[in-house]
Amino acid sequence: MHSHEHAYGPSETGSVVLDIGGDTGALIIYTGRDQHGREIEVGRADEPRTHSAVRERRVQDGTFHSAVYPELPAGVYTVWWDDTTPAGTVAVTGGVIAEFAWPSSAPRTPG
Repeated sequence: MHSHEHAYGPSETGSVVLDIGGDTGALIIYTGRDQHGREIEVGRADEPRTHSAVRERRVQDGTFHSAVYPELPAGVYTVWWDDTTPAGTVAVTGGVIAEFAWPSSAPRTPG
């Protein structure tokens, strides 16, 4: 299992820059506080995966936890629960911020 843990401080409002437009979009995966520091991998079929750490995000109305992928080529991405188990898929569109809600428990594998 690819459960990297890192000690990341909170991300302040406006500290994440998203480079979107044309065929490039962004992805935000919303998680619970319990996932703080977890590295979540995403990837398109037959391409190397990329990862981002879950961090506390401070906004005007409070805080939330998320992993942000600020610059992804458009396409359908698998969000990975661990090295072999998909948590789901999400479509990233150029110029748009896609959102994905992290499941509260491990997905069941078929069979």
